[in-house]
Amino acid sequence: MASQDSMKTKPNKTKSIKAALPEITQFLRRFAPQIRKQQKLLIVSFFGLMAEIGLHLLEPWPLKLIFDYILVADFQTKISELPFLAGFSRVTLVTIFSVGLIAIVGLRACAAYFSVYGMALAASNVLTEVRNQLYSHIQSLSLSFHHKSKTGDLISRVTSDIDKIREVTVMALLPLFANSLTIIGMIIVMFSLHWELAAIAIALFPLFILFTFRLTTRIRTVVKSQRQREGTIAATAAESLGAIKVVQALSLHQMLEKSFANENRQSLQASVKVRKLSAGLERLVELLVGLATAIVLWRGVHLVLENHITPGDLLIFVNYFRIAFKPMRVLAKYIGQITKATASSERILDILNTVPDIRDRRFAIHAPQIRGCVEFDNVTFGYEQEKTILKNINFKVFPGQHIALVGASGGGKSTLTSLLLRLYDPTTGGIFVDCHDIREYKLQSYRRQITVVLQDSVLFAASIRDNIVYGDLAATDRDIEQAARLANAHNFIMELPQGYDTILGERGCTLSGGQRQRIAIARAAVRNAPIVILDEPTTGLDQESEYLVNQALDRLTSGKTTFTISHNLKAIQEADLILYMEGGQILEKGTHNQLMHLSGRYAAMYALQSAVDNGNKALGINS
Repeated sequence: MASQDSMKTKPNKTKSIKAALPEITQFLRRFAPQIRKQQKLLIVSFFGLMAEIGLHLLEPWPLKLIFDYILVADFQTKISELPFLAGFSRVTLVTIFSVGLIAIVGLRACAAYFSVYGMALAASNVLTEVRNQLYSHIQSLSLSFHHKSKTGDLISRVTSDIDKIREVTVMALLPLFANSLTIIGMIIVMFSLHWELAAIAIALFPLFILFTFRLTTRIRTVVKSQRQREGTIAATAAESLGAIKVVQALSLHQMLEKSFANENRQSLQASVKVRKLSAGLERLVELLVGLATAIVLWRGVHLVLENHITPGDLLIFVNYFRIAFKPMRVLAKYIGQITKATASSERILDILNTVPDIRDRRFAIHAPQIRGCVEFDNVTFGYEQEKTILKNINFKVFPGQHIALVGASGGGKSTLTSLLLRLYDPTTGGIFVDCHDIREYKLQSYRRQITVVLQDSVLFAASIRDNIVYGDLAATDRDIEQAARLANAHNFIMELPQGYDTILGERGCTLSGGQRQRIAIARAAVRNAPIVILDEPTTGLDQESEYLVNQALDRLTSGKTTFTISHNLKAIQEADLILYMEGGQILEKGTHNQLMHLSGRYAAMYALQSAVDNGNKALGINS
């Protein structure tokens, strides 16, 4: 099982392109179903590629015919060797061969167009599905994964890493594959013309390959480091922009800018190093090409003078040699791009190979309509094995009851509701809803029957209508309006410029705190779930907003099994069951009156709050 540790920065190991091939193969094998969907496009692209290669091999032959049969003194004798051309004048033949060359080049261009376009379209279709799958998988991963990961780095994987693979597929892999087949074809033709010149032509290949793999090992190491650095840059930017209010309030600009600039500078240095290594490889290839060309010309001229080959044959060799080594001049660029794509594919597979901690069991069933009976049976839980957060939690509530979770911060109240939502699973013990372990239910069918209102409810940069309907995507306009009225939100919504179609700022920043909470309550109400979780929903609100929100909450929770996390003990006095938690344990439980009679920790906390409230009233301070 892949773990979250795979997300941590890995040490850069020296790998050649050969060593990276299994990773590329793994990526292709992982997405074989998506690739098979593009079978027709890939077949068209392949035939276009084969046609392009064949025409590329044919391209120098009109020149060979001109040199061997027209630009010679005994024209009539030589042209008689080609019966299908006998009888044509030199001018006519030159015209025919020139038109033939134009036709070959034109057809090759068309074949290349269909090949590249088809491959680009197929790659885009495949990688669009890959991006959708990656985004979906990230959303399905457990909270423990997201707590250990950086949001900006995950965004970088979904966006720039996918784009890098798409770009490389068309700009590097396809040309490299096409050029490799072209070179193989040219070597075969060269050996058929004259083995000695062909042997000279390819004699420098091993030397070229040696230098290439030595340099590409270094290129790949630097590129992988750069991709990791870019992920860190994205994470830093996302974190600072997401907390821009705090950044400006605390004047953290210079500190964050310094940190960002440092990461950016190191990324730039890595990029420059990649270009330096690639440029060095390109220059080395040019030197080898020049050396090989000179040797072929020197020996070729001698063979022409000795009548072992024709001038046209030598022209074929030189042209093939030029064409064959042209892609090698830019092979460093190809390799640099491919190594970037390999690093990106590794980062994507790291995510996709991470198995969610919380997932449907093999024989999980669709959750039936829940009544709301909840039982925690000896539940113990810790985010890490060596650190326990909840210890031996035991209680049972019946449908429609109101349960209040109180106590000092850090006592485990929010963790308890997270377990009820099955955002985590207990280390030991079990949570039962309607007498069934919640792990027996399919996640989505179970969670749809729980609704949550948080202290800082998140709204999306969408219309108010959309933000409410996110509670239940099947809700009608009538359902939305009814939920808004229940939440005391309808009136202020209608006062907005576009009413329910008003687009909110990011995280609902264009609304007041009370308005955001009432929209969140409307979203919870439209879900009409039998279990409701309220996590400090009125904290930080003014008296009027708190009054309106409490009215809405009373209507929302009527007849529902409700879990309320609150530090305001007066607000939860009417709860059917109060759980006082401290240090991850339930130290006291009962109704308000029962706990007051105990004269324990709950009673002491209530007395302290009452004294503070009375003191504030005496001073004329609104609590």
